[in-house]
Amino acid sequence: MHETDLYPAMRKHLIQKGYDVKSEIQHCDIVAVRGGDPVLVVELKLSINLRVLLQAVDRLQITDTVYIGVPKGIAVMKKQRKQVVKLVRMLGLGLIEIDPSARIGGVDVLFDPGAYKPRQVKRRSLRLMNEFNNRTGDPNLGGSSSRIRITTAYRQKAVAIADYLLHNGDSKAATIAHALSEPKTRAILYRNVYGWFIRHGKGIYGLSSQGKSELPQWS
Repeated sequence: MHETDLYPAMRKHLIQKGYDVKSEIQHCDIVAVRGGDPVLVVELKLSINLRVLLQAVDRLQITDTVYIGVPKGIAVMKKQRKQVVKLVRMLGLGLIEIDPSARIGGVDVLFDPGAYKPRQVKRRSLRLMNEFNNRTGDPNLGGSSSRIRITTAYRQKAVAIADYLLHNGDSKAATIAHALSEPKTRAILYRNVYGWFIRHGKGIYGLSSQGKSELPQWS
């Protein structure tokens, strides 16, 4: 498929909307004019990448009504649709999916250009600040890949409990909580997320063999 394959369907759609349509004007793939409406520009592309976004943003110097038109079903829209839509909207652009093989309705305007302010999710903000405030020091390197194990505040608490058990032997959860001033000790021992702890009796915990072998990596 070529970008020019998208043109007939897009041109037909705009004409049906009452636009006068012409192509390849001042480096713009499609320019459409309708009465006193702002000039409409569509950039036809086979995918969405940084080059395409920069080109479309450059067209905003001409008009506020700029769309990116792409083939329906491209890989990036299947794998990262939500992220792509959010990014394009944040840039003030519109996005159109085009099916050149469709006899009817081959153009789907996903959204129009316009000012966009991301909706902040308070829950995520609170979770971020909670992790920031509960993490001791700065144990990680910024920019680490997803393959690198990150030391979280929860991990630090588990390490402190495991270290206590290593040096003090089997202990009651209440005793450890008091010694470490950690109110979540019982919950961390009970959940045993990392497999480091073993329960020996009611409220009494020890360090598992896995805990003994892995603890030195985190201490």
